[in-house]
Amino acid sequence: MFAFHYHDATKHHFNRFARSLGYLDWATQPDPFRRYDGAPRIELPREAVADRVPYAALFDPADLTRLRHRASAGSGLSQGPSPPIDQRTIGEFLRCSMGLSAWKQYQSSRWALRVNPSSGNLHPTECYIVWDGHICHYAPREHALEVRCELSRTIKVRAASRDELVRDNCFLVGLTSVFWREAWKYGERAFRYCQHDVGHAIGALRFAAALLGWKLRLLPWADRDVASVLGVDREEDYGNAEREDAECLALVTHGDAAGWPHVHAEAVVSAAREGTWRGRANALSRAQVEWPIIDGVAAATRRQDSGIGNQESGRLRNQIVESGVRSEGAGNQDDESLLARRIILQRRSAVAFDGRSSLSSVAFFSMLQRLDPCGSPWDAIDWPPQVHLAMFVHRVDGIVPGIYAYLRDDVLDQWRAAMRPEFLWEKVRLKAAPPYDTATSNDPNANDSNDPNDSNDRRGLFLLLPMDVKWAGKRVSCDQDIAGDGYFSLGMIARFEPALQEHGEWMYRRLFWECGLIGQVLYLEAEAAGGRATGIGCFYDDAVHEVLGLEGIAWQSLYHFSMGMPVEDTRLTSEAGYPEHF
Repeated sequence: MFAFHYHDATKHHFNRFARSLGYLDWATQPDPFRRYDGAPRIELPREAVADRVPYAALFDPADLTRLRHRASAGSGLSQGPSPPIDQRTIGEFLRCSMGLSAWKQYQSSRWALRVNPSSGNLHPTECYIVWDGHICHYAPREHALEVRCELSRTIKVRAASRDELVRDNCFLVGLTSVFWREAWKYGERAFRYCQHDVGHAIGALRFAAALLGWKLRLLPWADRDVASVLGVDREEDYGNAEREDAECLALVTHGDAAGWPHVHAEAVVSAAREGTWRGRANALSRAQVEWPIIDGVAAATRRQDSGIGNQESGRLRNQIVESGVRSEGAGNQDDESLLARRIILQRRSAVAFDGRSSLSSVAFFSMLQRLDPCGSPWDAIDWPPQVHLAMFVHRVDGIVPGIYAYLRDDVLDQWRAAMRPEFLWEKVRLKAAPPYDTATSNDPNANDSNDPNDSNDRRGLFLLLPMDVKWAGKRVSCDQDIAGDGYFSLGMIARFEPALQEHGEWMYRRLFWECGLIGQVLYLEAEAAGGRATGIGCFYDDAVHEVLGLEGIAWQSLYHFSMGMPVEDTRLTSEAGYPEHF
């Protein structure tokens, strides 16, 4: 498989990094904003629609439903289960998923940050909406929709439980990648980072949908069908401009939609091809460097066939959900600091940690439970967990520093057999208590193993090796201080070769998407706990495997992450993403 070749060729090693230019050519730095010149623009409303939703509701829709039913007229929430899908709420959906979060400035340099995280703040991910007879590109700088296509006929979406059309309570949202935006800085490893960013964007979209009481799920469509619907296969609209690669398309439904609607690719593709298209893409750079291996892996990992859904994967995921451990909620819902919209918009990537602060064990356990495949954002995907965590715990109150494993599915026997025989595999009891309690926890029983009341004893947190692992965490993460100065750092270890053999090379992208989803949860959890997090794409791949004792390609490290108390760069000035501060 070419995906295996690409993955091995783009590993970082102690004596060499994956191929890149080795310097930043500022003259060819890509424009972070794609525009389609000549496309009509629809200005989106700039008002907060869901500013009183508690943070816990992003993960448990029942919390939001209960809140909405008792909401008052001035609460910022519509009465009833969820607000309707209209231009106002779509504006809020995009603002809280793909919009600008801030502008930063240092001396004469000024740059935008966005709600959805991105490797190096390069933002290769573009977003599209198919709604109300139009296919539109989202322009985040202007907070507007560029109308790329006017559809000549209505797209028919049928309810899952009966033969009737679903009209005004759903729309499609699509994502594409501009590989060059990442390759400009990272060279051949850029394809990996683009896929991380897609996963973060899927998570951001799912949480924005949850904020409004809506549902979102990826459609199992062939990449060529996604490309046709989004118009990125139209040669005449790009010319010399950098191309976009189709990644995924999701269906967003109103919370009251009956069942899960069916959307057939053929009908939507046909309507798009017959539509009236407008706009030409702007060139992002005056020149670019070609990386043939990225073109090769992109071609090899495209999904070839469209389907209605993977019912078996959904069934397996639901079995895990039904037997999983759920979090107890996010504390006081009236706490201004724990409002969902505020947490979403204030998310930032840390650049340094203080190396002193610690995290309460209560918050730590709650964060881990959010990673169990229960509810949002895990209902956006249709495959059971393929990614688990190898954790370097540094400063969590009541938790012995050391190497830990967090298993999101029953892979205990596989990991024990694959890893070092000296690992302890002591089960750590997860305390069921409201998260984000800032009081210090020094529970002497926090590391009690094999709690008989723990119904999830083959998943969860396991102590492998108690020791100070700050140096090891930094060493495997390209010697970056941020991996050792926080509360913890971790490597996301994916079930690699078996997943690709079972599904095909297109699963390679989805393994990274799952990592991005994990990262997006941790980003928000860090903000809610009063800390900050950062994704780490630079790590010595095989060194991570050696620390754990892994051999071969059955399991591979795909993404690293760290969380701690941030040290702010006071040289930078900051202003709101949009002048209206909405």
